Amino acid sequence: MGPMGDMTAPRWLSDEEQHVWRSYLHATTLLEDHLDRQLQRDAGMPHIYYGLLVQLSQAPRRRLRMTELAKSAKITRSRLSHAVARLEKSGWVRREDCPSDKRGQLARLTDEGAEVLRRTAPGHVTAVRQAMFDRLSPEQVEQLGTIMRVMAEGLEPQDPDADLPWLR
Repeated sequence: MGPMGDMTAPRWLSDEEQHVWRSYLHATTLLEDHLDRQLQRDAGMPHIYYGLLVQLSQAPRRRLRMTELAKSAKITRSRLSHAVARLEKSGWVRREDCPSDKRGQLARLTDEGAEVLRRTAPGHVTAVRQAMFDRLSPEQVEQLGTIMRVMAEGLEPQDPDADLPWLR
């Protein structure tokens, strides 16, 4: 056995798989940049911050435990903590102690944060539609949804020891 543990040869990508992989990377990089630019222009925040505000807006009483927010956003707790600190500075989120757990913290969407979402959502949904859905047929949308769910399920194992971002 070598340093990598397994002596079997890698299953190299076929030319078609290589083409699909590079197209996927290209499209997702451009999409994220497109959405970041739109949100920076319209609300002065990156796409990830917008996603956090949306998660909080949909939560009961507009608040979530920080660990749950990290899990729903699929980011590390450290990255979440940094993002929430920035959102607090803007007055859009407030951290609160968790009443049922002395060590836990809640993130709560403020009224000002909810207003930013209300103002920003129309431009954001337009950017998403233009970049993605307006370019796809209904069948392609359905296929893409199926493909993304299969990929996500494979990348989010149920093993309690899994190395997932929100557990770090």
